[in-house]
Amino acid sequence: MKFVIPAVAALGFIGSTLKAAAPAAAEKADKSACTFFNPTPEKLLRELATDRPDATESSFKVDAGHVQIEMDFGNLTKNRLAGGRTTAWELAPFNLRLGMMQNLELGVFVTPWRRETENPRVERSKWLNGFCETTFRGKLNLGGNEGGPFAWGLLADGTPLSETGGFSNGKCEGAYTLPVSFDLGGGWEAEAMTFIEARYTGGGDYLAVWGNTFTAGHEITEKLGGFLELTSSAGDGAHVATFNLGLKYRPSRDVQLDGGVNLGISRSAPDMQFFVGISLPFDQST
Repeated sequence: MKFVIPAVAALGFIGSTLKAAAPAAAEKADKSACTFFNPTPEKLLRELATDRPDATESSFKVDAGHVQIEMDFGNLTKNRLAGGRTTAWELAPFNLRLGMMQNLELGVFVTPWRRETENPRVERSKWLNGFCETTFRGKLNLGGNEGGPFAWGLLADGTPLSETGGFSNGKCEGAYTLPVSFDLGGGWEAEAMTFIEARYTGGGDYLAVWGNTFTAGHEITEKLGGFLELTSSAGDGAHVATFNLGLKYRPSRDVQLDGGVNLGISRSAPDMQFFVGISLPFDQST
């Protein structure tokens, strides 16, 4: 937990320090008294804003007092290396987002089941199977949460728990992320983020991994939209870059269905990952 507690404390301090600097657009609706235990009234709820399906995290948070679930129904990752190929399946990995205050959100990422199969060229196939590690998140919106052409925030992630299937090193890891959202014009909206991650490398040592992403989305019809995305990270001895694309469908105001594919464009990136999922409010209390 050593990454989580300082991270959430830092978010709270920054939020109180920068609250006065938030754009005027963020004050259109007075939600200052709303908390997790005093939920935002239905008439003041914003339209559904999600952190998925792209890899770029959103600057926007869940309204205080409300809960949102975002999950893959399932995903499949395929990768071919010099020594063979690997295939990984994940079933129902989800992000549970809790609106704590007007500008603060807490979340938890859980992968209930993962199966990874390795097919080396000269040996028998190997496989891992089980529950993956859990990651906790604090998200602070620093401006633009209630509207306007620009929004930004700060995220802190911590992974203090181990797993049961052999997928984790059993060590604490964490990351800080700065996401931004802005209009590109012509019906295009964009999001970008930069992050620094503390990754355990063995022998008691941690390595800093730096990464950046950029995504652009456009509405195709009133309910259907698409996105294109580039991601890049480096710092652990390999450059990992992907080109991602997908579709988002809104059958109603508070439900989003999506799917897409992530394609590796550097040698160290997985060749491809396919996914399909859903986002919706978990609690409609008012």
